[in-house]
Amino acid sequence: MIGLIDYGLGNIRAFLNVYKRLNMPCLIASKPKDLKQATRLVLPGVGAFDEAMDLLAKSGMREPLEEMVLGRKLPLLGVCVGMQMLAKSSEEGHSAGLGWIDGRVRKFDETKLVQKPRLPHMGWNQIVAKGSNPLLRELENESRFYFLHSYYFHCEAESEVIAETEYGAPFSSAVAAGNIFGVQFHPEKSHGNGVKLLKNFGQL
Repeated sequence: MIGLIDYGLGNIRAFLNVYKRLNMPCLIASKPKDLKQATRLVLPGVGAFDEAMDLLAKSGMREPLEEMVLGRKLPLLGVCVGMQMLAKSSEEGHSAGLGWIDGRVRKFDETKLVQKPRLPHMGWNQIVAKGSNPLLRELENESRFYFLHSYYFHCEAESEVIAETEYGAPFSSAVAAGNIFGVQFHPEKSHGNGVKLLKNFGQL
């Protein structure tokens, strides 16, 4: 059972629609008790880092999630700001992140960007896989996904970067540390490639 974490930010219905089309059981979790049936977890996010961390704390789900993800090792996929929340901190705000993957969220260096508007990084871009990871199974290298962000996840351990994307310079567009995964792009908005990635996650 895939639990879609609804703490007030994220395209919950879009994820729900994808998993319904895939005929994979899922539920929307907006309270701690809703998490009990989940065996996999999706943490979506849009907007600002501090607001996301504050809303997750107010939802009452942070501690149960830590027990499920860090204690019981259930697979978790963070998406966009949900990926950034996995880091220790972000240049976008002052709140501490979850710290589940060793990294920090940084703002793109606009002096390296020639596209207009320079920020946010918005639209379709390619990901280049680094090695093999089951999250990216059967996806062609340089598959295209939809992005919308001005900050990126800087991973301390190069081995935890499973895909990169070029925007002024290469940045981590997908990371993985054990049972914890993060993608900077929006699979729920990325048509066939996104559906394939979400299916892969549901089969972990």
